[in-house]
Amino acid sequence: MRGRAPQPYRRRAIGKPKGGFETPRYVIERVFPNGWAIPVGTRGRERCLAIVERNADEGVTWLHSYVREDGKKAFCVYDAPSPEALRRTAARSGLPVDSITEVRVLDPYFYTCKEG
Repeated sequence: MRGRAPQPYRRRAIGKPKGGFETPRYVIERVFPNGWAIPVGTRGRERCLAIVERNADEGVTWLHSYVREDGKKAFCVYDAPSPEALRRTAARSGLPVDSITEVRVLDPYFYTCKEG
């Protein structure tokens, strides 16, 4: 595979047969002027689970988020069928969407493997 970048990483949708639909990965940038805090404990768990359940209605999977220390900006990683599905689920959860970028995984260790 010399001279070619790896193909974008896409995960196979759960429950689909081999060769079936693959879901793109996205990063959503969110700005929270007053900060975003999810409390530790039962309230935080319930809040996250509610978001996850609303997302499932659209085939959206929240993988994880990177939140700036002051809580005013977050970068949230999702697998989703489309940017529109991400916007719909964000609106239902009351979350801002400042930008959506389709991404792929770049594994630096991929490039360190010896060709056989």
